[in-house]
Amino acid sequence: MTASLATVSYIGATILFILSLGGLANPETARRGNLFGIIGMAIAVLATLLGPRVSPAGYGWIVGALVVGGSIGLFAAKKVQMTQMPELVALMHSLVGLAACLVGFASYIDTSTVFPTEAEKSIHEVEIYIGILIGAVTFSGSIIAFGKLSGKIGGKPLMLPGRHWLNLLGLLVVIWFGREFLHAHSIQAGMTPLIVMTVVALLFGVHMVMAIGGADMPVVVSMLNSYSGWAAAATGFMLSNDLLIVVGALVGSSGAILSLIMCRAMNRNFISVIAGGFGTGGGTPAAAAGGAQPAGEVAPIAAAETAELLREAKNVIIVPGYGMAVAQAQHTVYEITKLLREKGVNVRFGIHPVAGRMPGHMNVLLAEAKVPYDIVLEMDEINEDFPKTDVTMVIGANDIVNPAAQDDPTSPIAGMPVLEVWKSKTSIVMKRSMASGYAGVDNPLFYKDNNRMLFGDAKKMLDEVLAALRA
Repeated sequence: MTASLATVSYIGATILFILSLGGLANPETARRGNLFGIIGMAIAVLATLLGPRVSPAGYGWIVGALVVGGSIGLFAAKKVQMTQMPELVALMHSLVGLAACLVGFASYIDTSTVFPTEAEKSIHEVEIYIGILIGAVTFSGSIIAFGKLSGKIGGKPLMLPGRHWLNLLGLLVVIWFGREFLHAHSIQAGMTPLIVMTVVALLFGVHMVMAIGGADMPVVVSMLNSYSGWAAAATGFMLSNDLLIVVGALVGSSGAILSLIMCRAMNRNFISVIAGGFGTGGGTPAAAAGGAQPAGEVAPIAAAETAELLREAKNVIIVPGYGMAVAQAQHTVYEITKLLREKGVNVRFGIHPVAGRMPGHMNVLLAEAKVPYDIVLEMDEINEDFPKTDVTMVIGANDIVNPAAQDDPTSPIAGMPVLEVWKSKTSIVMKRSMASGYAGVDNPLFYKDNNRMLFGDAKKMLDEVLAALRA
């Protein structure tokens, strides 16, 4: 394949990637968006392999790597549950960061490249330094995010004394060794500052994500998605590959935009998320501001009573949360939805932007369970309908339905947009216990007169509700 044909192929792949991003923006076109992305990636790989920059002598190694990587990807796609998707996404981000680091070191020790001027050589070394820096932060940060999302590392933020000064010190060290790296007169001399910077960047990635509490994990996932894009773009600069630069910029910018959307949905700014500290990991009821407890008593309800309320209702809204994902109850939710709709009940779903552990987590689970796209609505689309709703079922959600966000200006989540489920005629909250959510904030919703608590495992309780409805 000639260089011109390879360039045309890259342009075609770039267009397909842009169409893929556009398709993924809507559930109804997501399948088509995935197809565009697959075709674009196939074209990109073939154009690279058959292009003038790859020697046929290396085809064996490349094909072998493709077989190994493809087999691992296929195995993961078959074995990983949809509920494990957040940690899988974080793990994939780590691989992009690792690739950027390895390509950076390989580019630096490659002596086959000759630069016409000293300026071009310096620019290439800056690309290597920044590429490894971004890649190392992405790699270690994503590994920690994987640990938090999978439960191997607690969700409680790690707040080291003087952590901001530690970050500033790390930045100064990176800048200093960057200067030493650019002034190195040999590869051997440049390796020491490059390795030191890599270690500092790895530690920074660990420290940064460890300081971020569980409540901010959806933002962390989108943030790492952005970092992985910039790492890919940096790899493109190091390899002089236009396609990698463009695709990396697309992923990086879209991830940054998504992070801002997530922050807006939590009434937080990006800097405060990076600074960390929000979200205790949950587990115990948290006292309200000033030590005051929400007024009222908790009113429990049984599965049979829940079924009776649903049967008599005309309008029902279901609000899924991470508890539904943990219990893998999405398929039972679909069966209940299907049964109620057959009886003429208007059933819809209300989705908060940060529900779950990654952006779109609930949408993915509901799509897997074959819930129709047209009844799955975003928070802004459905909030005004709660006063006209007979029954609202909250399945394993907590902070995203907390009225303290509107009523208590001293609450840690004050000002955060929430689903106003307490405005419906009756709200039913499904939880295992009275423990606080991931933000560690108690929820006054549980004590409201029109609220009922259905305690127990979401899957087990929903199965009982479904059986009662069928009876």
